[in-house]
Amino acid sequence: MVYRVIGTMSGSSLDGLDIAFVELQQVSGKWTYQLRQAACYEYSKEWMERLSRATSLNALDYQLLDTDYGTYCGELINRFIEENGLQYQVQLISSHGHTTFHSPAQKFTSQLGNGAAIAASTGINVVNNLRAMDVALGGQGAPIVPVGEKLLLGNYLFYLNLGGIANISLNHETKYVAFDICPANKVLNLLAKETGNNFDNGGEIARSGQVNKSLLQMLDDFEYYGMAYPKSLSNDFGIGVIYPLIQNHGGKLEDKLRTYVEHICRQTALSVEKLQEDFRITGEQKMLVTGGGARNTFLIERLKETLSFLGVELETPGDDLIDFKEAIVMALIGVLRWREENNTFASVTGASRDSIGGCVWIGQEA
Repeated sequence: MVYRVIGTMSGSSLDGLDIAFVELQQVSGKWTYQLRQAACYEYSKEWMERLSRATSLNALDYQLLDTDYGTYCGELINRFIEENGLQYQVQLISSHGHTTFHSPAQKFTSQLGNGAAIAASTGINVVNNLRAMDVALGGQGAPIVPVGEKLLLGNYLFYLNLGGIANISLNHETKYVAFDICPANKVLNLLAKETGNNFDNGGEIARSGQVNKSLLQMLDDFEYYGMAYPKSLSNDFGIGVIYPLIQNHGGKLEDKLRTYVEHICRQTALSVEKLQEDFRITGEQKMLVTGGGARNTFLIERLKETLSFLGVELETPGDDLIDFKEAIVMALIGVLRWREENNTFASVTGASRDSIGGCVWIGQEA
């Protein structure tokens, strides 16, 4: 059977809502996909501010924002369908939403984007709230994309996603594990905005700087980096902890950007080295790199240099997979939920078992 699904993703970098129309098919137990259409609808300044302030709202205003954002997502999906002539073709919408609160230790995670509002706006069945079941079972609820990496992109040993947060997956024959490494694009973009740019194009500002060793040591000393996986990070760690630390440290902006690029590379290398030791991995290994950070030429150059000493070869795919990998995987997660099949791995999140995550909202008329 072919499933024609829209997957959506809003990342912590607040660049916009990614929407992907995907055809998914399982033949003889193997999943394949075709990305038919995709787009990123940039957030207005108003929506960027509303989403970034969400965690400071009182309970009533937070719930109202959840409904407003769900309606807004539905409107953007309708626009996407209209612009691409997809009327009556979409069978299901799988919406990740926008993560605000994330506290696995308290068995709680929250993603804005009311599923009922999306279903009502579009008239299409919706799956959302994808992380909650895993968190209720004692898992981290993150990373959430490994199921897609394994089922759709299973030809690599390592997967590195450079989004607002950098995370890594290991597709080992004995076990599939994944975890968040460190804040990435969110911090880089916040620093770049001090120059009047939304991001450091190609990493050229960072390239012009020098590593500040004292700042780098302060960044590397955070307790999180010494914790055992599975583990995950909330957006607040990058926005409320890392960025203010860098801001308050003396020095030039280009040096701060250069230092943070080095921090991402060091923590990625340490994560790879730990996985190699734990799973006794030797020889040449391939890593697929996706996410917005894959377009940061300088960051990729430094990662290649750093990881080459560990025998890891980096590969960046075509633009569609770089930009829309997470939205594509959300589509798959939604289909698996619809089929009532596991879409979250306990080996990745640390939950007590694999689980079927997601709430279903019937948007179509009976």
